[in-house]
Amino acid sequence: MAQTVTDAAAPSSGPTLNYARLLEALFWITSCSGSVVFIEPSPYDFLILSTMVVWFLGGFTLHRAVLPGAALLLLWTLGGYISLIPYWNEHDPVDFMTHTLFISMTGVFYMLFFSQDAARRFELCMSGYAASCMLAAVIAVGSWAQVVGDPQAMTLEGRAMAPFKDPNVLGSYMVPGVLFFVQRLLLGRMRFWPVTLLGLLLSGAALFASFSRGSWGAAIVSVFVLTLLSMITAESRRMRMRIGAAAVAVTLLVSLAVAGALAGDSSVREFFFKRASATQEYDEGPTGRFGNQLRSLPMLVERPNGMGPLRFRLTFGVEPHNSYVNAFASNGWLGGFAFFGLAILTLGVLFRASLQRTPFQRPAQLVAAALLVFFLQGLQIDLDHWRFFWIFVGAAWGLEAARVRFIAQGRPQTA
Repeated sequence: MAQTVTDAAAPSSGPTLNYARLLEALFWITSCSGSVVFIEPSPYDFLILSTMVVWFLGGFTLHRAVLPGAALLLLWTLGGYISLIPYWNEHDPVDFMTHTLFISMTGVFYMLFFSQDAARRFELCMSGYAASCMLAAVIAVGSWAQVVGDPQAMTLEGRAMAPFKDPNVLGSYMVPGVLFFVQRLLLGRMRFWPVTLLGLLLSGAALFASFSRGSWGAAIVSVFVLTLLSMITAESRRMRMRIGAAAVAVTLLVSLAVAGALAGDSSVREFFFKRASATQEYDEGPTGRFGNQLRSLPMLVERPNGMGPLRFRLTFGVEPHNSYVNAFASNGWLGGFAFFGLAILTLGVLFRASLQRTPFQRPAQLVAAALLVFFLQGLQIDLDHWRFFWIFVGAAWGLEAARVRFIAQGRPQTA
């Protein structure tokens, strides 16, 4: 009898590595770690380097739309290294420029990373960022209220700062988180409101407890800009009415929360009004913050290579507390004009993208509101080494590349 010969069943394949999911998971964890920076190097530093390596090994494309932003960022860094030449044998300036090079690399990475699958990746980034804001808020408010941790080590002169090293940075870090939650309240699904409100209240509480005047102002202005852009580009009258009603509700909620905080403890109320004043003692006079900035301008005009990294404080005894002055002082004319140009061009492409009906309009509006106030804050604080600042600069140019690619496939409407 003839026998039928059959092939043996193929062995089942073992587990395989899903590169896309690995990259997304690593990127989300990196975004979530951004608020834990009280140690140097921070967990974020290791995670972003790992993410960059995994992303690079998977291959990428370079879109022409990111080239202006990347070029200006690299020129800013190059200017700093040219200014560093006389001080190569000094540890602090070299360390400062090493940090500058590192954050420049992350900025270019974000430009390229967000230029591909932009909507998905930006949503992933902001969900991790929002989670990090909630984590930081619990630590900051808990330590400020003397519920958790060591208040002496985790606060500064009555201002919350943990898990950062500076209350101003804590406050500014919360601003994009607040914008994320506000945008979800304005445009998101109603069934997610409880979680979104919790995130907004936590982030807002940490922002309040930082007692950072610049961050308070940045939050107010950025939420107003985001709401205005959302209403201008709303697809219907009904949507505009919903955005307006949600904005009023959020304003009332925040106002009640602040009023409740001020009504509870007289020392908190007094400190709040003291911090809320337009200027502090260290701002005023010829040797104050603004006086030093004005006195430095004639010097910077005469020095094409600037003063050199970290040399401003040797002349005036303090840091510049102005990112634009610092760019010219630490990075020379090349770096100073590059940083100024980066600010103007970045805001230009963002607001253009915010008014065009593309899949990237809403993300662009959030980034536009955040970066507008960050670049304004740069007038009174040194933000050029803030890690999270470069996330949004990179996102701006990545979204621009995605917008240009989308336009090449169709013709979006202008709101």
